[in-house]
Amino acid sequence: MSLVRLKIKGISYSQTQNGAYALILNEVEGDRKLPIVIGAFEAQSIAIALEKEIKPPRPLTHDLFKNFSDRFDIVIKQVIIHKLVDGVFYSSIICERDKIEEIIDARTSDAIALALRFNAPIFTYKTILDKAGIFLKFSSKDKEKEETDDSIVVDEILQEGETVEIESGATDGYTELSIDELHKELDKAVVNEDYEKAAKLRDEISKRN
Repeated sequence: MSLVRLKIKGISYSQTQNGAYALILNEVEGDRKLPIVIGAFEAQSIAIALEKEIKPPRPLTHDLFKNFSDRFDIVIKQVIIHKLVDGVFYSSIICERDKIEEIIDARTSDAIALALRFNAPIFTYKTILDKAGIFLKFSSKDKEKEETDDSIVVDEILQEGETVEIESGATDGYTELSIDELHKELDKAVVNEDYEKAAKLRDEISKRN
C-alpha cells in the first residue's frame, strides 16, 4: 500500500462545546484534507508546537517525552496513521535507538504532537485518505473563504459521524483589542498555563497579520 505524506493545516475548535477540537491534515501533493477529532489537551499541545513564540514555563507531557528521548538518544523517524475503524484513527510511531528501529502504537493526536517536536514526517495510507479525506477545490486564493468552506465541510463530516460539532472563528471579544493588547493577553495566558485562551489569542493575532 502506498503512503501519502500529510502536513498540518490547522486546528478548529468549538464555540458551543468545551473540549471539542478537530485537527485538519492536508496531503502534501494534493488538495484532500483529513479531519481528526482530538481532545483539548492534545489540541493545545499541537498548537504550542506549531507556534514557536508560545513557550510554556514548564514542559508539557509531550515536551517531557521529547526531553526524555533526547537524553536516551531515541529519535522519532516518522508517524504513520495506519488504520481507521468506526471513525477512530490508529497510528504508529516509528522510532530508532542505536540503529535499532521500533514501532510503537499511539493515539493519533499524541503521535502528531510528538512528530512536531521531532520534526518527523506524518504519513497515512492512500486507502485511508480515499475513505476519509475531504476534497476541496477553490477558484480563488481567498484565504478567508477557504477557511470558512473548510469549517463547513468539517462540520458536516463530524456530524455524520455522530461526533461533536466543530466551529471556527471564535474570538471571545478579542476583535476589540489592539495588537499590543492581544500580545499582552497572550503572554499572561502562557504564564498562567491557559493554553486554550493562548491558542484563541494566537488565532486572532494571525488574522491581523
